[in-house]
Amino acid sequence: MPIDPKSIRLRTLLSAEQISAGVSELATRIAATYQGDEIALVPILSGSLVFTSDLVRRLPMDMVIHVCGLSSYRDSATGPGTLNWTMPLPNSLGGRHVLVIDDILDTGSTLRRVCDEIAAQKPASVRTCVLLVRESSAMKTDFCGFRIGPGFVVGYGLDFAGRFRNLPYIAVVEQ
Repeated sequence: MPIDPKSIRLRTLLSAEQISAGVSELATRIAATYQGDEIALVPILSGSLVFTSDLVRRLPMDMVIHVCGLSSYRDSATGPGTLNWTMPLPNSLGGRHVLVIDDILDTGSTLRRVCDEIAAQKPASVRTCVLLVRESSAMKTDFCGFRIGPGFVVGYGLDFAGRFRNLPYIAVVEQ
């Protein structure tokens, strides 16, 4: 039975201030890793849009941005379904240092698929940066903003049935 977005209660998990500090820390670690090399950022839309826009303004290096879209959540689903490309990867990543950016790492299927497709282009390197990583996730990421427990989260780009992306904080959906 679909959940009515109007009946949702939210509990703040990460405040806007906590997120800002975490994004700054990620930018510092990314800059230290690449040491001035130009990077190709590949944000996975749509969830990583807000995170990516804040992150790139803190990165003190040359970069290009190539977005892609891959979705496994449909309508009011709270669990992943079949992965579908909504916007394909560019085919110009060979020889570049690539940083894939995503909003949340749950099962790892989305991030794994994008990284595999990029690896086929023979980049100089492929690293991953994820704002939220589930404590239960077995997949590793190179740069992790926050580790979180179970619960469906919204805000700061993450949505439920297309809603709540504009919240400046991250909240757990409570029913």
